[in-house]
Formats: sequence, structure tokens, C-alpha cells
Amino acid sequence: MKLTTRDMARFVAQGYLMFPALVPAAVNEQYFEQVTEPGVPEVRAGTPLSRAYPPGSALHSLFALSDVRDVMESLVGPEPLVDHHFVHLTLGAPEREAFGIHAPLPSQHWHQDSTIDTRIAFDVQIMWFPHDVTAEMGGTRFLPGSHLRVVSEAAIGRYQNIRGQQHVVCPAGTLLFLHHGMWHGGGSNRSDRTRHMVKVRLNPTVRQVRLWDDSDLTPDDFVQQPIFWQRTTRADDDLATILCTAMPWHEADTHRLEFVNRIRLFRYLLGDDRFDADYWLTRLDM
Repeated sequence: MKLTTRDMARFVAQGYLMFPALVPAAVNEQYFEQVTEPGVPEVRAGTPLSRAYPPGSALHSLFALSDVRDVMESLVGPEPLVDHHFVHLTLGAPEREAFGIHAPLPSQHWHQDSTIDTRIAFDVQIMWFPHDVTAEMGGTRFLPGSHLRVVSEAAIGRYQNIRGQQHVVCPAGTLLFLHHGMWHGGGSNRSDRTRHMVKVRLNPTVRQVRLWDDSDLTPDDFVQQPIFWQRTTRADDDLATILCTAMPWHEADTHRLEFVNRIRLFRYLLGDDRFDADYWLTRLDM
């Protein structure tokens, strides 16, 4: 099934959606059978997804899954382009020893893949974890809500731990769909098994307006509610609640800039400038 409006609002606010064990075991096993021989295929940048991966390849099998296509099409549309893909390997202890490395390699620095990319439209980066990832294996860490803050990659590389960061610990077949601006980095693998993560970045070829199932969107979602002084508690799935909830790392007042950026992106995705949450854009448009 395609994403709902609430799912899209959560993606806009947090910059990611995670689907544990979405990929069946047969496809995960197919990846490991092919990763060394014949290997992951090369793909020219800008190749339509439908022509990127030959039948019989693990990545072809991945994108043939209906659940994967539903999520992908909800975010970037039915025929995206493959920007690039990459197989990230972090060596386990036996492989490190074979190379004369006697200690775990350090974590990758925080970085944003798309410092140059300031579009309101977005690409999606899909991270596929084809085996169980334990805490000891140091799965990818990422910072929810960081995707709309455009920064210098070199600047954020000096940070260590950030409040609210998450580390991927997941069952085999988990998929992580990220906005292209998400801050992230690989963890230090302290286990005996090499960690695999396959990343595919997809570019939309259509305007990303209501590509999801918007049947849950109602006129009430466009009505402004009382703000600051509230007698009743809002529902967790209220769009304003989703879009205007701060992240643990947000500063005291400047998190409101994040709210404005989220609402602008959600307006773009709705194709309707009447939408607002907590009056943030309405007061700016006056």
C-alpha cells in the first residue's frame, strides 16, 4: 500500500521512514550470492530505474517488490532516475586481521551527502540492510530532523554525538528511506562479521505532488487550531502536531525555523498554499 498523508508528514518532519524486515529472506540471500560474483552492476548516472538493474540481479528483485515500489513511488514517483548506488562494507574482526588491522576502524564522520542541493524537491536515499545489524556492528547513525538544515559537510564533521541521534539496529531486510539532506555516518564495527549496507539514490522525474494515498486528508486538516494556549491535547496524528514537534537537538527558539521549512515542503507536496500548521506561514504571508 502507498504511504498515507500522515506518513508523508512524518517524512517531512523527521526526514526518514524505516521499514523493518520489509525485504524477504530470498532477496537478501540473493544479494550475498551475487555480491562477489558477478557483483553489483555498474549503472550510468541518470539511468531510469526500470532499465538500471538487469533481471536476475538482487537490486532488480528489490525494486520489483510491490511494498518497496509503493513506498518509493509515494516519495519520488513511478519512474525515478538512479543517481548512484554504493555498497558500504565495514570489516569485521577476521577481515580486519587479514589486512593487518588489529583494532576496530573508527566511526565515519557526520556528513550530509547533498550540501550543494538546496532544492525544495528532494531525492530519496534508500539504505538496504540485507542481514541482521546488532549494536556491536555499529549500524548507520543518522540525525532525525536534520535534513532541511543545509550546512557545510566539513563543519558538521567535527561533531561527535548529538542529542536524538539514532543508530540502525535492525533485522535482515530492513529498508531506511532518507531525504537526501539527512546528516548521517557509518558506525564502528566491533563484531566478527563484516557489515553490509547497500545505498541507492533516486531522483524524481515528476513533480512530487500527492504521489501518496491522500484519502485520509480532510478539510479539517486545513483549519487552524488554537496555539500556545490550548485547553485540549491534540491527537498524535494531527498534521500540525507531526509537523511542529521539535527534535531533541533543536535549539530553544530557532527550532521554529525548522517548522517553517517543514510546512513549506509539505505545502509543496500538497500542491496547495492554503495549508498551514500553527499559523507559521500565514503570518509570514500577510
